[in-house]
Amino acid sequence: MGLTKQYLRYVASAVFGVIGSQKGNIVFVTLRGEKGRYVAVPACEHVFIWDLRKGEKILILQGLKQEVTCLCPSPDGLHLAVGYEDGSIRIFSLLSGEGNVTFNGHKAAITTLKYDQLGGRLASGSKDTDVIVWDVINESGLYRLKGHKDAITQALFLREKNLLVTSGKDTMVKWWDLDTQHCFKTMVGHRTEVWGLVLVSEEKRLITGASDSELRVWDIAYLQEIEDLEEPDPKKIKGSSPGVQDTLEAEDGTFEMDEAPEDRILSCRKAGSIMREGRDRVVNLAVEKTGRILACHGTDSVLELFCILSKEEIKKKMDKKMKKARKKAKLHSCKGEEEDPEVNVEMSLQDEIQRVTNIKTSAKIKSFDLIHSPQGELKAVFLLQNNLVELYSLNPSLPTPQPVRTSRITIGGHRSDVRTLSFSSDNIAVLSAAADSIKIWNRSTLQCIRTMTCEYALCSFFVPGDRQVVIGTKTGKLQLYDLASGNLLETIDAHDGALWSMSLSPDQRGFVTGGADKSVKFWDFELVKDENSTQKRLSVKQTRTLQLDEDVLCVSYSPNQKLLAVSLLDCTVKIFYVDTLKFFLSLYGHKLPVICMDISYDGALIATGSADRNVKIWGLDFGDCHKSLFAHDDSVMYLQFVPKSHLFFTAGKDHKIKQWDADKFEHIQTLEGHHQEIWCLAVSPSGDYVVSSSHDKSLRLWERTREPLILEEEREMEREAEYEESVAKEDQPAVPGETQGDSYFTGKKTIETVKAAERIMEAIELYREETAKMKEHKAICKAAGKEVPLPTNPILMAYGSISPSAYVLEIFKGIRSSELEESLLVLPFSYVPDILKLFNEFIQLGSDVELICRCLFFLLRIHFGQITSNQMLVPVIEKLRETTISKVSQVRDVIGFNMAGLDYLKRECEAKSEVMFFADATSHLEEKKRKRKKREKLILTLT
Repeated sequence: MGLTKQYLRYVASAVFGVIGSQKGNIVFVTLRGEKGRYVAVPACEHVFIWDLRKGEKILILQGLKQEVTCLCPSPDGLHLAVGYEDGSIRIFSLLSGEGNVTFNGHKAAITTLKYDQLGGRLASGSKDTDVIVWDVINESGLYRLKGHKDAITQALFLREKNLLVTSGKDTMVKWWDLDTQHCFKTMVGHRTEVWGLVLVSEEKRLITGASDSELRVWDIAYLQEIEDLEEPDPKKIKGSSPGVQDTLEAEDGTFEMDEAPEDRILSCRKAGSIMREGRDRVVNLAVEKTGRILACHGTDSVLELFCILSKEEIKKKMDKKMKKARKKAKLHSCKGEEEDPEVNVEMSLQDEIQRVTNIKTSAKIKSFDLIHSPQGELKAVFLLQNNLVELYSLNPSLPTPQPVRTSRITIGGHRSDVRTLSFSSDNIAVLSAAADSIKIWNRSTLQCIRTMTCEYALCSFFVPGDRQVVIGTKTGKLQLYDLASGNLLETIDAHDGALWSMSLSPDQRGFVTGGADKSVKFWDFELVKDENSTQKRLSVKQTRTLQLDEDVLCVSYSPNQKLLAVSLLDCTVKIFYVDTLKFFLSLYGHKLPVICMDISYDGALIATGSADRNVKIWGLDFGDCHKSLFAHDDSVMYLQFVPKSHLFFTAGKDHKIKQWDADKFEHIQTLEGHHQEIWCLAVSPSGDYVVSSSHDKSLRLWERTREPLILEEEREMEREAEYEESVAKEDQPAVPGETQGDSYFTGKKTIETVKAAERIMEAIELYREETAKMKEHKAICKAAGKEVPLPTNPILMAYGSISPSAYVLEIFKGIRSSELEESLLVLPFSYVPDILKLFNEFIQLGSDVELICRCLFFLLRIHFGQITSNQMLVPVIEKLRETTISKVSQVRDVIGFNMAGLDYLKRECEAKSEVMFFADATSHLEEKKRKRKKREKLILTLT
C-alpha cells in the first residue's frame, strides 16, 4: 500500500468586520457597576460587548454554530440570556464571559426573551409558536404554554401578579395564569400581526403595536381590585365607548370570547389609539425601566418617543384645561347668557400620553434600547441596518428636547458587503473593500489600521512593496491609494463597464484588467512627477488592449507569464499567449458563466468555478478536462490555489468554503461558519491563512494548524454530525403544522440527552454486574473460609474506588439540570426498578435529596401505570414514601433554619452599617475634596 498524502487542517481563528448582526436586538448591559456605557450586540453566532465611550470591543461571548436572534439582560445585570436560531438558549455570566446554562426546548428560532422582576424565571417565545417558562436558578424548564398559532413576538411577566401576557403574529394577545398554566383571556381586537406590546402606568395599561400606524391602548382592571362587581358584563364594556363607529365593533367588543365572569382575573377595555407618524408596521415597541418613556419605530430610520404622564401631571394639566374652559364660558355668558354655565372637560388619551420628539438615525433602525440616567438624561442606543451602532442622548423634561448623537461605533466594519479581499506579501495586512470604503486590517490583532473612501470596489491587490493598493470599481475605474497617508493617488478610467477582475503579472512590473466592455487591458507601473511636488509617485500606464466578443468576467496570468486565461460570458475560458496575444486554447464545458478561476503555481493546472455549481480542473498543456466536481449547492463565487501546492479553496453561495485536492480530485474539508452567501476569499502568500467575506457582514480568518487531517476520519465526523442533527429532528411531523400529541415537557430530545440516558443505562448495568460479583465473592469467601481479594472495576477505581451505587449517584449528578427530565424520558422501563431501589438507598443516606426527589417524582409521573401494576415494586414504593416524607421535611427544616439565620444576620448588618455607612461616606467625601485641592495646587504650580 502506497503512502497516503498528508493534509493539514484549517480551523476558524476569528470573526471580525462585524459590529452588529441584523437578526438580534441590541441591549444595554451593566459591567463593572457602570450603566449606560456598555452594550451587547449579536455578531453572527457570538455576542460582542462594546464600550460606547471608547468604541472598543471589550468582551466576546462565544457562541457555537447558530446565529444569535435574541438578547435579554437579567435584572441584576450579572447575566445575559442569549437565544439562537435553532431554538436553544444560553445564559452567560457577564463577569467571566462563560455560558454555563443551556436550555433546549424550542424547535425554531427564539423571537423573545424576558426575565421576571427578580430574575428567577425566564420566558422564551419562538417561531414554533410555543412559550416556555424556565427556572433560571434550578436550570430547568417549568412548563410549556401552547395556544398561539404563529410566531411569538413578545412576552411580558406582570410584576405584582403571577401572570404572563404574550403577543403573536396570529393577531392575538393572550393572558396566561401561571399558577394554573392556562390561557384565561384572548384579545382579538387586532386585524393584523401584533408586533409589540408594553405595560405602562403601574401595569394598569397595555399598549400594542401592529401593522398599521396606530398604537392601541387598553385599560386593564384587575377584578380583585374592583369593589363594585355586581355585573362585569362584557356587553356593558362594549357599549361604554359611544364615540366609536360600527366598523370598529370587532376592535372594541374584543372580549366576547371570554369565559364566565367568575373565571376571569382581569378585564380589558380599549381606551383609544395614539397615532404614529410612520405609516408602516411597528418593528419594535419598548418602554424604559421607569415606565415613563415609550418608544417605537417602523422599518425606517425614525424612533418616535412618547411620554407617559403621572397622575399628578395629568391632574395639573386637567386643572389648567378647566381654568381655560371656565374663562371661555364666562366670556360667552357675558355676551348674552345670564346664568353660570356647567363646564365639562373630557380627558383624552392624548393628555395622558404625550409625544416628546423623534430621533432620526443615519440609517434604517433594526433594534434599539433605552436607559434613563440618574441625571434625568435619556440614552437611546441603536443597531442600524448597515452594521453600525449609534448612541443618542436627550433630556425629555425640557419643553423641546433635542436629541444629540454622542457616539457611534463605525471603525470595526464596513457599511455594506465586502466584495474583494487581498493579502499583503508579508501575510500581515489584509485589505477588504466594499461599496464605499477600503479597510486595511492587521491580521494578528484584527484591528482596522486604515479606512479610505472609494467607489464600489470589485477587485483589488497590493502593489509589490505593499505601500500602495489598486482597486477596480463597478464603474470601470482603477483607483490607486497610498497606504502610509491613506490618500487617493490617482483615478483612471480603465473600462466602460464594470471592472470585474485584475491579475498581477508574475514579474510584478504590471497587471492585466478585464471588464464588462469586452476588453482585456494590459498596464505597467511607472513613476511620475507631479508639477507641484519634487518627489516621484507611482502611477500606471496602459500598454496593450485585447478586444473580445463577450464580457470578460475573470482574468489570470500563468506563473511563467506565457499564458493569459480569460473567462467570458459565453461560459468558456479562452487561453491566449501573452507576448503575441494569439489564441491558444478554449475550455468549454460549463453550462453557466465561469465566475472565478486560478492557475496552479507550476502552470500545469487551471481550476474554474462556475455559477452552474461545478468546479472543473483542466490541464494547461492541451486544455483537457481532468475532472468535473460538483462543488457547492449554489454558485461557486471564488476559487484560489494554496501557494506551492495543488490544493485549492472554493467559496460558494451555500455559505460554505471547501478545500480540494486537484491531483486526486478529493474533497478535503469544509469550513462552515458563515451564515449567508460568501462573496470572496483570499489565501495568504504563505498558505497559512485564509480570510473570507460574506453577506452576513462578517470577515472570518481561518488558520492552518499543524494537525494532520485524515480523509476517512473527516468523512466519519461528517456522518456523525449528520446523525446528531437527525436525532433532534426525529420527532418532527412529516406534515408541517401536524401535531403528534402535545408535548407537555419543556425539553426536547437532543444528542446530549440521548448520551446522558446512555450514561445512566451503562451505570445501572455496571451496578448490576458489580453487585452480582460481590454476591459471588461472598460465596467464594464462605466456601474458602478466608477473605479472598476482590478485583476492583477500573471505572470505579478512576472515581476513587467508590461503591457501584455511589457511581450511579455520581452519574446522575453529572447530568445537566436542564437535560435531566428529557434524559429520564428516553430511559427504557427495564432500568426503572433498579433506579427506584437505588433512590431509596440514597434518600435514606440523605445524599442529594433534592436531585433524587426530582428524578423520582418525574419517573413516577411518566411510568405511573407500569409501576403501580408491578407487584414487585409495591414494597419499594412503600419504603420510598416513608423515607422521602421524613427526609424532605428534614431538608425543609434545615432550609427554614438557614433562612431565619440569614434574616437575622441581615438585620444585624443593616443596623450596624447604617451608623458605619454615614461615617464612611463623610470621610470619603473629605478625602476626595483634599485630593482635588492637592491636584489643583499642583496644576497651578506647574503652569
